[in-house]
Amino acid sequence: MPPLTRRRFLAGVALAAAPLAWPRAARAIEPIGRTRPSHLKLSLAAYSYRQHLDFKNPKSPKLDMFGFVDLAADMGLDAVEPTSYWFPPDVDADYLHRLKLHAFKLGLDISGTAIRNDFCLPPGPKRDADREHIRTWIDRAAELDAPVIRVFGGSVPKGEDEDQVAERVIQGIEAVLPYAAEKGVALALENHGGITETPRQLLRLVRGVKAPQGNFGVNLDTGNFRGDDPYAEVAELAPYAINVQVKTEISRRGKKEEADLSRIIGILREAKYSGYVVLEYEAKEDPMTAVPKIIKTLRSLIG
Repeated sequence: MPPLTRRRFLAGVALAAAPLAWPRAARAIEPIGRTRPSHLKLSLAAYSYRQHLDFKNPKSPKLDMFGFVDLAADMGLDAVEPTSYWFPPDVDADYLHRLKLHAFKLGLDISGTAIRNDFCLPPGPKRDADREHIRTWIDRAAELDAPVIRVFGGSVPKGEDEDQVAERVIQGIEAVLPYAAEKGVALALENHGGITETPRQLLRLVRGVKAPQGNFGVNLDTGNFRGDDPYAEVAELAPYAINVQVKTEISRRGKKEEADLSRIIGILREAKYSGYVVLEYEAKEDPMTAVPKIIKTLRSLIG
């Protein structure tokens, strides 16, 4: 019998299913049935260093993914999330294998990756290219041994009905999930504006997706809420989360304020979330000086 790797385990675990009122024969997923105490691990998104990783900008400091991994190791992290945007355009399997081995030798897991995509696109060449992009990064995630990819829902095209587009999003996710399952990779749909702006919008999509392999859930971004009580919205999505990206700011009714990281970690523990908490830094201070301080705070909260 082949060894039980994390990706093999993830591909074989199914989320519980239950019916939901939806304008199709819905096959809803329910909150992940976690019974064990929360176990959190700390990761860092390469996106946090975007201005230093911008290979398209000749004035950008010359930090590459290997240098980013070195920074993470220096901070004593458990893992890294190498964001797809900052890979060289000619990335190949050899590059991915070298990056994975580099992280491994420094004691770091690769907690996942993140891509740009749009499941709201109507049928046509743009959607075909978008699907191919998703499949390409499923392959790359598998090469990296990254268990999860953060994906976006997209935005409702002008003049289209949101309910109809939501059905298109569900069908689009279902179209790529089997391929991801073959590769032992999960897809995590983020609360990221557009058709996933509110917990209600996101959850009606998540609950409508058929994921018999269990390789689908929510990518909970703690900084992407815009309602009256962002912490309540974090708590609403936490039971569905298979990956968490934490930010140092929240937005209450469109006004930014410093996030209460202790409160956020408490919400995750209350939901019995187990997995990676990925710092995705977006504030004004240079990440070279800001990120180590935030990691120290998060480590004190996570343990």
